[in-house]
Amino acid sequence: MVLAPAFYTATGYGTPIEEGKEVREFKERNYIPEETITGNFAIVKSWKADRYGNVIYRNTAQNFNPMAATAGKITVVEVEEIVEPGKLDPIQIHTPGIYVNRLIQGTFEKRIEILTTRKSD
Repeated sequence: MVLAPAFYTATGYGTPIEEGKEVREFKERNYIPEETITGNFAIVKSWKADRYGNVIYRNTAQNFNPMAATAGKITVVEVEEIVEPGKLDPIQIHTPGIYVNRLIQGTFEKRIEILTTRKSD
């Protein structure tokens, strides 16, 4: 049996999902392999990048975008600002340019909502 890249999980053990799969025991618990997911495209938004595709995310974009950017065969990153190489601090880079295939500078309207209930005096 030839397996694609996979990870072992106890989740499907003892269910119909287990049928036809190898079972391995780790620390007295049974696990089955599940193939990894690789998408054709990963599309993420970031704050800033250099022309080589080194990317920095801000705020909650740091949660899943770095992982999503590495999970696609082709990764497209839309950024607010593109800077010249060397302008980003290497320690702040979340996704190295090796994972980025396309870089797009988007235009973003920064809205601030204000609720007005009555005219001010």
